[in-house]
Amino acid sequence: MTNPLDISRPIDETAVRRYRLDRVRSLAAREDVAAVLLFDPINIRYANGSRNMQVWTMHNFCRYALILTAGPSVMFELPTGMHLLEGLETIDEVRTAWSTDYFVIGYRTTEIAANWASEIGDLVRQHGGGNRRLAVDRLDVDTAAALTGAGLELMDGKKVMEHARAIKSLEEIRALRFSLSTCDAAMRELKERATPGMTEQEALSVLLAGSVRRGGEYPETRLMTSGPRTNPWFQETGDRIMADGDFLSFDTDLVGPMGFYNDISRSWIVGDARPTDGQRRLYAVSRAQLETNIALLVPGMSFLEYASRTYRLPEEYLANRYADVGHGCGLGVEYPFLWYPEDEKYGAYDGVFAENMVVCIESYVGAVGGREGVKLEQPVWLSPDGPVVLSDYPLEDDLG
Repeated sequence: MTNPLDISRPIDETAVRRYRLDRVRSLAAREDVAAVLLFDPINIRYANGSRNMQVWTMHNFCRYALILTAGPSVMFELPTGMHLLEGLETIDEVRTAWSTDYFVIGYRTTEIAANWASEIGDLVRQHGGGNRRLAVDRLDVDTAAALTGAGLELMDGKKVMEHARAIKSLEEIRALRFSLSTCDAAMRELKERATPGMTEQEALSVLLAGSVRRGGEYPETRLMTSGPRTNPWFQETGDRIMADGDFLSFDTDLVGPMGFYNDISRSWIVGDARPTDGQRRLYAVSRAQLETNIALLVPGMSFLEYASRTYRLPEEYLANRYADVGHGCGLGVEYPFLWYPEDEKYGAYDGVFAENMVVCIESYVGAVGGREGVKLEQPVWLSPDGPVVLSDYPLEDDLG
């Protein structure tokens, strides 16, 4: 049996890809759709393992995948990128992609979109067994109209993909554990090199270099701040010079090896100064919230029940609470999104935790008007034996 905590052996990426494609088809069948059409490059990577300029194609929709529920897996690739698909057993057929983006085709959008939709419609008719329901994760106005005009009924592909991605295979969890280990190593380098007199940007460059050197791909955010810029949270990394005794707080948000999302948050004291009582208090509350909420995770519990039982922040920190209690994690921030009970009206939904989900539990503690704040986060595997933290980077015992 695969031990997800043992990363001494090479990752079986073929097994991971096959499991993921099976998950997409299984969820597509559950939603009774003939196919899933994917434009989001992260969804494409999940479904068939391919990538091509992953960040650039997030805002230029120029390659897409069609996963037939009871038919082939078809990848529509840029003509200059066909060679990138060689050796991927999860792709049955490769075709040249049509671009329907105004940037590429200008005023011909309606014409080209009709040609594009005709090709998609033909594949659905050929392999759908009369089912005309097509799940799509992203669409522009012209492409949506063209697919409807081709006789297809459009469904929510995001729902299919979020539920598919939520449950990991043991080999996939092992791969994520490996990816996280590279982030842990980069954080150790940051801890050694982040010193008074260094700017936040210089500190961030240490983390990014450590990740890329170990096969990491790119950051999704720039959330590394120091001293008074740690409160409120979500101020982006700047040119502030760190001083002795400052908190350095950060959220890694790094896409690591194999595209896994390395999502870990830490806070520590810069330099040799002893932490103040106020800094210890912030850290102790954040750590208590984090560890309490991790211990509550159990397969079979509903999301809303979990939210109702989570750690209650002291009133002075509630207004500056983080956006969520936690979220799923795999190739990115994923389903489920776990709301604070105080924010339920904005969209909290129910569901059930399942074995082999990976959930990142979050904490931010900082008082309105306070000087500093603490950000902590742990990626957690819901194993058969209970919650397992997948990062080896320790919390700061000398802080609380």
